[in-house]
Amino acid sequence: MEDNNYQGALQNPVGSGFSAASTTDDIIKGIDLTGKTAIVTGGYAGIGLETVKTLVAAGAKVIVPARNTEKAKKNLKDIANVEVEFMDLMDPYSIDAFADKFLSSNKTLHLLINNAGIMWVPLERDARGYESQLATNYLGHFQLTARLWNALAKANGARVVNVSSWGHHFSPFVFEDPNFLNREFESFSAYGQSKTASILFSLELDIRGKNAGVRSYSLHPGIISETELGRNVPHEDLANYGIFDENGKIINDPSRGLKSLSQGASTTIWCAVSPQLENIGGVYCENADIARLDISKAGDSEENLDGLAMMKDVMPFALDENAAKKLWTLSEELTGVNFQI
Repeated sequence: MEDNNYQGALQNPVGSGFSAASTTDDIIKGIDLTGKTAIVTGGYAGIGLETVKTLVAAGAKVIVPARNTEKAKKNLKDIANVEVEFMDLMDPYSIDAFADKFLSSNKTLHLLINNAGIMWVPLERDARGYESQLATNYLGHFQLTARLWNALAKANGARVVNVSSWGHHFSPFVFEDPNFLNREFESFSAYGQSKTASILFSLELDIRGKNAGVRSYSLHPGIISETELGRNVPHEDLANYGIFDENGKIINDPSRGLKSLSQGASTTIWCAVSPQLENIGGVYCENADIARLDISKAGDSEENLDGLAMMKDVMPFALDENAAKKLWTLSEELTGVNFQI
């Protein structure tokens, strides 16, 4: 077997026994996380909140870094063994402050789940001038992972899970102009680029980190309209994608990728805890299994949202060796973080 996933060498389902309809309860059954510590970004809403609930139920202690700590504390108030700390992925100083506080506790970090994200937003930039979806969905998580590296390495068996999306099909990483300084901004392309970056990061992180016992994974959770990701999208646009029935109610049809929160979070949990992944990493997953490589050349335009059942597989450009290495170097430059493993 290949020892890395460059060019998608390991992108073959393992026959996990789960499916698109599997829930977090199905995945976590029989798993004991007592004594484990997890960090879940965006862990106070949507599939992030479902992820936190599942990890806590299995015995883990979970820390949720949040931009809106008031909302986070309200949503998490009935869940034991959860701590809320301030962090804004658009603010590199707050990322450093959060990481420094965690490191000063001398805790070991067993699971880092980079779940927070935004999509379908107008052109916005952080204080450094970086496009907001790239900054939030990828660069902030790159910086966070780098800053927490020593705590991850201490675990001697940690996992980093990056929640990506099928939306990576919309764009490869555009090295010539990642921040839309010299090209016309298109929100789907920006979102796709940020999610491609997450997959490339997972690929390269696993290769560099596995000798320290840290494995990394990326995934597509499915289409979960109960999240807040679509808050900037008109209701009629979502309806056109077939997410609602004729009465305006959310459709739950995992065979078409339309999932409940528990079904949507199931692949995150599978990547985080499955013993089936003990000796494999750097792979992109969906429906609680490793996804296949997309060699159809389809899936690179917005029209494919009309064919929800076709929203599967991972694009070769998201697993390219040269792109993964180049992105790592660029990410260090953009964040100012020296991520040497």
